[in-house]
Amino acid sequence: MRTSTRRSRRLGAIAVVAALATGLLAGCSSDPDDGSSDNGSGSGKGKTTLTIGTFGVFGYKQAGLYDEYTKLHPEISIKENVTTRTDVYWPKTLTRLQAGAGTDDIQAIEVGNVTEAVQTQADKFVDLGKEVDKSQFLDWKVSQATTKDGKTIALGTDIGPMAICYRKDLFEKAGLETDRVKLAAQWKGDWSKYVAVGKDYMKKAPSGTKFVDSASSVYNAALGGESERYYDKDGNVIWDKSKGVKKSWSTAMSVATSDMSAKLKQFDPTWDQGFAKGSFATVACPAWMMGYIQEKSGDAGKGKWDVAAAPTAANWGGSFIGVPVAGKHQKEAIALAKWLTAPEQQAKVFAKQASFPSTPSAYSTLKPAAATTEYFSDAPITQIFGDSAKTIPVQYFGTKDQPISTAITDVGILQVEQKGKSPDQGWNAAKAEIKDVLGQ
Repeated sequence: MRTSTRRSRRLGAIAVVAALATGLLAGCSSDPDDGSSDNGSGSGKGKTTLTIGTFGVFGYKQAGLYDEYTKLHPEISIKENVTTRTDVYWPKTLTRLQAGAGTDDIQAIEVGNVTEAVQTQADKFVDLGKEVDKSQFLDWKVSQATTKDGKTIALGTDIGPMAICYRKDLFEKAGLETDRVKLAAQWKGDWSKYVAVGKDYMKKAPSGTKFVDSASSVYNAALGGESERYYDKDGNVIWDKSKGVKKSWSTAMSVATSDMSAKLKQFDPTWDQGFAKGSFATVACPAWMMGYIQEKSGDAGKGKWDVAAAPTAANWGGSFIGVPVAGKHQKEAIALAKWLTAPEQQAKVFAKQASFPSTPSAYSTLKPAAATTEYFSDAPITQIFGDSAKTIPVQYFGTKDQPISTAITDVGILQVEQKGKSPDQGWNAAKAEIKDVLGQ
């Protein structure tokens, strides 16, 4: 169990501040020792270099947007600093925002962190609502990044409508249905039906494979279809009373206590290797996950992956980009942020990796690239994710949404899945971690 006391958090904060004092304040770093990497577009010698801090695979580089923008603006070069895990990226970003130095010119914000950014860091960001026509974005997406007095601190990039991505070659070897429509019908309406398919898979699972990557994946996907999560509409913490949390936990426990999980921690190197090795047959698949699958499964996965509708319409993830006031090149960063989030560019990212736009005017033009549809067995990606997006329930987020979620998945669920603890022990471990997060 990861023990995280208030004292250890204070010591950690002191260590981070010390790091800032010795180097971070001199500029932005890609922090290679914490899972980051520089995925930029060149050295930028003699040009204005704009830095973009992101996590995971945003798709801007992959879709050629950086190259396109620098051709339109030859005086600009772009450097993307990527941190793999959000729970590493966001605390680091908060420290830099609070220090007023060391930020990137553009900072990505995950939906689980945006409420905290709005409520506690709004003065650290430029008001981008004054720079764009906000009506081009989904209303609820704009609302998530807007303060009570109307300041919009970030622009929406994507949303995370849900599907199930599955290895049809492994399903065939296990003697299961491979047709995406018939398969979706088997688990329609209830994530417990998805678990039931997993039990059938394990009866004849190809050697070395499991049905699903992790119980945490199932938890996040199931919770994405629930209107009641960690906070109510008034901002009150309700995680321990939430029907949605309890239902999703129960579903995850049915996976964690079975033999159907590969027991991998999402976004860790071993998870990436699981994609490459074909270690699991399904993964809960918000639209943005498709780009991740293509990158981590590589050429060997081409034509083996397929996509089916999820048991319930759900949203998992979705991000924003904002411009910190501490950035060195505010004017240029604002222009780039506007361009990257314009409907035309969001459609290009979708074409490359199926990240679903937060700009409705792009929907009628969405066409995944031929290489993407071929990779996912010619699945009707636009229809599957579009149908899910239409019926995603209204959800409320709070200032500690992301760390509460991490405590449940990376402490509670992992206690059961990887260490053999009982569901009650896992729940209590998560509860202790969350009390610490909330300062209780």
